[in-house]
Amino acid sequence: MAEFKLSGLSCAHCAQEMEAEMKQLKHGKDAKVLYNSGKMIISNKMAMPEVEKILKQEGVSIVQPDGEHDHDHSHGDTKLIVQIVISTLLFFLAFFTDKYMPTWGSFSIYFVAAALSGYQTFFKGLKNLFRLKFNIDTLMTVALVGAFIIGDWREGTVVAILFGVNEYLEGFGMRQARKSMAELLKVVPKTANLLKDGVATEVPITDLRLGDMILIKAGGKVPSDAVIVDGKSSVNEAAITGESMPVEKQIGDALFGGSVNNEGTLKAEITAVYEDSSLAKILHLVEEAQETKTPTELFIDRFAKYYTPIIMMFAVLVTIVPPLFFGGAWSHWVYEGLAVLIIGCPCALILSSPVAIVSGITRSAKNGVLIKGGVFLEQLAKTKQIAFDKTGTLTEGKPAVEKEIVYDEANFFQISSMMEQSSGHPIAAAIIARIGSVSAEMDSLTTIGGKGLVGTFEGKQYFLGNEQQIPESSWTDAARMDVKALKEAGYTVVITASETTVLGMFGIQDALRKESKQLVTELHKEGITNIIMLTGDHEKTAEKVANEIGIDHYYASLLPEDKLTKIGELQTQNGSIAMVGDGINDSPALATADLGIAMGKGTDSAIEVADIVLMQDHLGKLPITVKIAKKVRFVVGFNIAFALGLKIVALLLALTGYLTLWMAIMADMGATIVVTIFGLSILFRSKAEKEIK
Repeated sequence: MAEFKLSGLSCAHCAQEMEAEMKQLKHGKDAKVLYNSGKMIISNKMAMPEVEKILKQEGVSIVQPDGEHDHDHSHGDTKLIVQIVISTLLFFLAFFTDKYMPTWGSFSIYFVAAALSGYQTFFKGLKNLFRLKFNIDTLMTVALVGAFIIGDWREGTVVAILFGVNEYLEGFGMRQARKSMAELLKVVPKTANLLKDGVATEVPITDLRLGDMILIKAGGKVPSDAVIVDGKSSVNEAAITGESMPVEKQIGDALFGGSVNNEGTLKAEITAVYEDSSLAKILHLVEEAQETKTPTELFIDRFAKYYTPIIMMFAVLVTIVPPLFFGGAWSHWVYEGLAVLIIGCPCALILSSPVAIVSGITRSAKNGVLIKGGVFLEQLAKTKQIAFDKTGTLTEGKPAVEKEIVYDEANFFQISSMMEQSSGHPIAAAIIARIGSVSAEMDSLTTIGGKGLVGTFEGKQYFLGNEQQIPESSWTDAARMDVKALKEAGYTVVITASETTVLGMFGIQDALRKESKQLVTELHKEGITNIIMLTGDHEKTAEKVANEIGIDHYYASLLPEDKLTKIGELQTQNGSIAMVGDGINDSPALATADLGIAMGKGTDSAIEVADIVLMQDHLGKLPITVKIAKKVRFVVGFNIAFALGLKIVALLLALTGYLTLWMAIMADMGATIVVTIFGLSILFRSKAEKEIK
C-alpha cells in the first residue's frame, strides 16, 4: 500500500464519495481517503492516472514529497477568498445600481458575481448530473440554475457567494485540527549526530542502527530511544509524557526519542531504531486514532447516504404537489423546491463529529495521554465505573516506612541502620530512607532466607526481620500486642531485637501516590459512580488503602486470573467498565475490560496493551481525560442536534411556503460555523491542565 498527502481535501462528504469511486477501480477495494488527516492510502497496483482523475473532479491534488513545509490549502484558500471578495463587491454594485441600469446590465453583473464564487461548484455539479450522482454540488448547481431561470438573480448570487463562504468554513475547522496535530508531530527530529572514532557526523535518523553512539548537544532533540553512557543533564520529555517539568538524567538512564536535552552534552547509545522507538509508535497511533470512526460517526455516514436522495425527492414534492393539487403558483413553489435543495446539504451534519474527535485526541496527546481512537474517547465518556490495580497504580509500587514503635531509642535506630544499610532489599532501602545510614558497621551479618538478618556487634547478637526471625527470649507481651495491631492495620512488620529484648518495630506499606486521593475525588465529580480497587494484598491492607483514598469498593487477595474473573463479574453486574493498570502485569484484565487504561511512562508494553495510555506516571491526567471525553461527546451530540434542528425548521418553513434561498443557505452556513467553532473549542487547554505535576 502507498500513502499520499492530499491538498484541497476540505469536504468530508466528498472524501467519502472519492473513496467509494476508487474502490470501484481495479485493485481499489482497500483504497482509503482519510479526511481527518488529509491522506490517501491506495494499492501500489492501482493506475495513478485514474486515481488522479477522481481527485481532480473534486479539486483535490497529491502533495509532492519534495519540500519540508506543507503547502496544503494555502494557494487554494487565497484564491477562493479573493473570488468571494470580488463577488461580494460586484453584488453590492448591482444591488445599489440595478434601478439605474437596464435589465441586461444588472443580470450581467449578478451573473459574473455568481459565476466567480460558484463556477467550480457548477461544473462539478453538471458532471454529477450527467452521471446521476446527487451530492451537495449537484444540489447547489440545480438551485443556482433554477434561481436564475425563474428570475431571482439577486438571491441566486447571494446563494453562490454564501456557498463559497460555507465551502471555505467547512474546510477551515478540519484544517485547524490538522494544524494542531501537525504541531504535535513536529517533535520528530530529522537528523542525529553520529559518533564514529570520536568524530560527530550529522546523519538522517533513518540511518541510525542499534548500538550506534550519538552526541546530543544542549538544546538538541534525542533522535531515538537511547541510554546515556556519558554526561548528565535535565531533559524535557513533554513530547512523550506530557510532563512539563524537566527530568534529571545521568549515566545509565533511558532517553525517549523526541525529548529535548536542556543543558550540557550527552553521549548515548541507540537502543531502538526510529521506526521501533516509543515516539514513532506514539505518533503512528495518534495518526491512526484520527481515522478510527466512532459508532456515532458510522451512524452519521449511513444516515447521510440516504439523506441526500430523500431531500431530492422532498424538493420535487414541494415543487409539484401544491401547484397540482392545491392551486399554488408554479413560480413560488419552484422557488421553495430550490430552497429545499440548498438546505439539504449534509456537510454540516457530517462535520459534526470529526473536528471534535480529532480535537479531543490532539488535546489529550498534548497532555501526555495517548488515546488510540475516537471510539475509545466515546467509550470513556460513557463509562460509569473504573477498576484500579493497587500496586504501582494507586500506590508507588515500592515499600515505605509508615509507622515506628520504639522501645529502646538509643539502640533501635542505630542497630537497624547498621544491619540494613548493606542490604539491597527494597524494604531495607525503605528503612534507610526513613532513618538514614550510619558510619559504623556490624562485626558480622548473615541473611536468613525468608526471615531476615542476624548479626553481631561488640560481642552482642542482634536480629532483624519478621516474627519468625526474633527469638522467643526477646519477646514481651506488649511487643506481641503491638505486632498484632500493626498487622491488623494492614502493615508489613519488620522487628529489630537483641537476644533479650525487642528494640522496636517498623510498619511498612506500599506508599500511596500523592495524587491518589484527589484522583478519586475528581473522578466522582466527573460522574464516575463506582471506583473499584483490585489487589493481591490481604484484606486489612486493602481496607486501609480503600478507606484512606475513598474507594467505593475493593477486592483483596486476588491472583491475576482472579482479577480477570472479577472484571467479568463487574461487567455483568453494572455494565461497561474501564480498568487502570501498569500495562505489564495487568494485561489480561486490561484486555478484558471494555476500556484498558495503562500507566506508562512511555513503555512499549503500555503503548501496545491498552486503549488509553497515561504516558506520564501520573493519575492526575485521568480525570482531565474523562472531562475531555465528556466534552467531546456533548459537542458531537449538540452539533448533530443543531445541524438537524436547523434543517428541520427550514424544511417546515418550506412546507408553509416561507423559506427563501438566502434563509436556506444562511441556515446551512450557520450550522457549519457553529459545529466548527464548537469542535475547535475542545483544543483549548486550561491553565490547571498545563500545570499538573
